[in-house]
Amino acid sequence: MAVVREFTLPDLGEGLTGAEIVRWLVQVGDVVAVDQAVVEVETAKAMVDVPCPYGGVVTARYGEEGAEVPVGAPLITVAVPEGSDDGSAPPVTESPADGGSGNVLVGYGTAGPAARRRRVQLSPGPPRETVAVAPAGPLPVISPLVRRLAREHDVDLRRLKGSGPEGLILRADVERAVAAPAAAPAPAPGPALAPEPAPAVASEGQRVPLRGVRGAVADKLARSRREIPDATCWVDADATELLAARAAMNTAGGPKVSVLALLARICTAALARFPELNATVDWEGREIIRLPDVHLGFAAQTDRGLVVPVVRDAQTRTIEGLSEEIARLTEAARTGTLAPAQLTGGTFTLNNYGVFGVDGSTPIINHPEAAMLGVGRITPKPWVHQGELAVRQVVQLSFTFDHRVCDGGTAGGFLRYVADCVEQPLVLLRRL
Repeated sequence: MAVVREFTLPDLGEGLTGAEIVRWLVQVGDVVAVDQAVVEVETAKAMVDVPCPYGGVVTARYGEEGAEVPVGAPLITVAVPEGSDDGSAPPVTESPADGGSGNVLVGYGTAGPAARRRRVQLSPGPPRETVAVAPAGPLPVISPLVRRLAREHDVDLRRLKGSGPEGLILRADVERAVAAPAAAPAPAPGPALAPEPAPAVASEGQRVPLRGVRGAVADKLARSRREIPDATCWVDADATELLAARAAMNTAGGPKVSVLALLARICTAALARFPELNATVDWEGREIIRLPDVHLGFAAQTDRGLVVPVVRDAQTRTIEGLSEEIARLTEAARTGTLAPAQLTGGTFTLNNYGVFGVDGSTPIINHPEAAMLGVGRITPKPWVHQGELAVRQVVQLSFTFDHRVCDGGTAGGFLRYVADCVEQPLVLLRRL
């Protein structure tokens, strides 16, 4: 005998209400171990393998790949052998070569051996009820979702040949039967008529769902525009000395220093000088909350869209430390392995849109932060240097700020200090 347990989508991160099913890792009838990953989902912040806290036989699977699933909705049901209702022991296991069970969510137990996949015959029964586990038989278990789809379209399952393992009838088999065109009778012969012109059909264009990362970005930017009275100021700066300083650091040996890391260090120094901008606004309480630590977010473009990884306690890190952490988070963003916690909790954002080959922009504040510094491309331009016209490496700096936390004088002072550090990196030594 076994007890059927329902496993629902857990809360995968701060503020997340759902996820999109990217890929199922198990099939109905598979044997799964405790903490074995059963589905890969994409939240608004990261790709996550979701482990199941129960060990047993998968009796049902809810949701197709590409479907949105809210937190708390069922993902799968598992028949857990009697005597191991807490999911502490899977019925059938086989030790894998790597000896691990993959990613484990907090609160779902420790890693266990991955289960060997095999199919068993279960006596039918609705989820959440006790069912008997019978010896393996020759006939597959058909998913309740497949049965319901067949009933809705009057498809006789007895006439279908399943394409799944052991002849299992899948949803795709039913959909193919529904889509199969019925044989139409041949038209009766008649006199040839001139064809009528086809009516003009207006194209509605392609509809792209706003979900996943793109949907989360849209929600946050729209909220920022609705709630934050922002203003933007900008200045051109001569970055020739900054590039020279970076070249000297990298020539001296040790870890390579990126331009973004230098700009990040400049930002932490500027925020120490103008702490009003490392803040958030509690509008209902009508309070400005000035934050003691700088958790520096930086915009990173990936195949999944724009994400903003966060460097924790950036004010405590050296330029080399910032460069290493930015490189680590950027690689994780590109491979889709960032945890949700690494994409939340920022207090200030640095956006280097110069990598796209553009000079300037008006950044939208990353709600609920109070400011964002945007950096354009560094490119040779004519510039008056020491009273003479010269070709220098020039960059445009754009600064968008929440006008509720400060006035233009503070924002201008912040931006001017950043520009001074870009033009004369030795200015930073005064604050080190």
